[in-house]
Amino acid sequence: MPIPTEPIGSIPRPRELLDGVQAFNERRISRDELNALYDSAIRDTIQRFEATGSPVITDGEQTKSSFATYPIDGLETLAPDGAVIPFADGHVRQLPRITAGPFHYTTHADAFLDVAKKYAHVPVKQAVISASALSLLYPQGGIDGYAREAFLEDLLRENEADIRRCIAKGAYRVQIDFTEARLSIKLDPTRQLLKSFVRLNNQVLERFSAAERERIGVHTCPGGDQDSTHSADVDYGELLPTLFELKAGSFYVQLSSERDRKRVLRIIKDHLKPEQRVFVGVIDPINPAVETPEEVADRVVEAAEFIPLRQLGTTDDCGFSPFGDDTSTARETAFAKIRARVDGTQRAAKALGV
Repeated sequence: MPIPTEPIGSIPRPRELLDGVQAFNERRISRDELNALYDSAIRDTIQRFEATGSPVITDGEQTKSSFATYPIDGLETLAPDGAVIPFADGHVRQLPRITAGPFHYTTHADAFLDVAKKYAHVPVKQAVISASALSLLYPQGGIDGYAREAFLEDLLRENEADIRRCIAKGAYRVQIDFTEARLSIKLDPTRQLLKSFVRLNNQVLERFSAAERERIGVHTCPGGDQDSTHSADVDYGELLPTLFELKAGSFYVQLSSERDRKRVLRIIKDHLKPEQRVFVGVIDPINPAVETPEEVADRVVEAAEFIPLRQLGTTDDCGFSPFGDDTSTARETAFAKIRARVDGTQRAAKALGV
């Protein structure tokens, strides 16, 4: 497409799969039966994704418990009482904490990519969680016999491997989910926490060549879970200048749900580097109303007033179900919104003469 368009990642799971996960947790079905439900959900997701005309797809994260915790599912050295993430509507999500080292992933994201590529007929994108998000697993009080420095060394090695394995398996793009970026400013208005997160993630990105970093992107948003956010009240102007210091080739920036999109676009224009591309959000997954292609096209044309076309792409503000049990958005709605994004981006390209 003249103006590239990509999804973020997650799609709401079918009711059959959600019921199956619960049945498995209650030991009413076997692992083989659950795997069959996973496989069916992936095949259906990819079929529907391709039917939208999307030139790039994902597996919808059908087998991830959440976008953030897939690498540690089943890890034995975990306690449930880790960092708490409060959302604007009052509900919370809580991360686990590690209790001993050495730290390692139980699952790398290329395992999801392997399955998706068996069924896909178009390029497949793979999302991975950031090193900065997983750094929150380490408790503030420390761990006897396992220093934070040793943990970070293990984390950086595993995070690099997560990205590198996806590149090696032919992922069209590897997207680092950095949704804690905006939240970090809420937790620490001095932005020292944000800067430490960027330094940590850059320690991973610096391990890749310039050509490899062209295939690596970073996603930021104010969170999206059960139709609520955790940091939409944080001024984007506090985040974006530091965000673009990350040594990635692409950035996926939530935008459609911002009150003053033009202000945000001006900030992006001032800080986007010549070698970087920004995919602006033109679809709001939290809003149940399906955008029309005309609305999407208008948002793309608006963005083109500020961003050179060679550096512009479109995306969704966030995944539609980053946590596996989030049913706030209907599966059919998600695909209708994706179709509107694809059609609207094509309309905008024609209007812009590209």
